[in-house]
Amino acid sequence: MAKSKGDYFGLGRLISIILAIIPITSWALGFITRFSEGKIVAGILRIILGWNIIWILDLILMILSGRILRIIPI
Repeated sequence: MAKSKGDYFGLGRLISIILAIIPITSWALGFITRFSEGKIVAGILRIILGWNIIWILDLILMILSGRILRIIPI
């Protein structure tokens, strides 16, 4: 069985969860991930709004599904 990759640059799920727990790394990796996917507007929103409820939702979703929150698909 293949290992599932986390949302932060294909890192393992446990490492991604640990990084998501720390607010600064979650914020930074969240917008870097969105920019690397080519989602400029979503990346800018993460820079502006990443310190509040988005961090908590990212943490919950990372634990449950291994993926960060996708606010907008553009």
